[in-house]
Amino acid sequence: MFPCDKCGACCRNLNLSEQYRDLDRGDGVCRFLKGNLCSIYDSRPLKCRIDACYELYFSSVMSKETYYKRNKEACKALKNK
Repeated sequence: MFPCDKCGACCRNLNLSEQYRDLDRGDGVCRFLKGNLCSIYDSRPLKCRIDACYELYFSSVMSKETYYKRNKEACKALKNK
């Protein structure tokens, strides 16, 4: 399982990705973010599920280690934004 530290940075920068526009409440923040946590975590969209997305879309093109590394790098970049 992806080691998310629950900082909320990914959910506060949705305006940086066209893919998440439908979740943006208008200011770049996910409409389901409460504090640093997802208020619909158990029923969140597939695109918000790192491990499920890996299995469905990326497992045939990269290792899970590489996928996690890229997600951690993106997370770090968002935290430093």
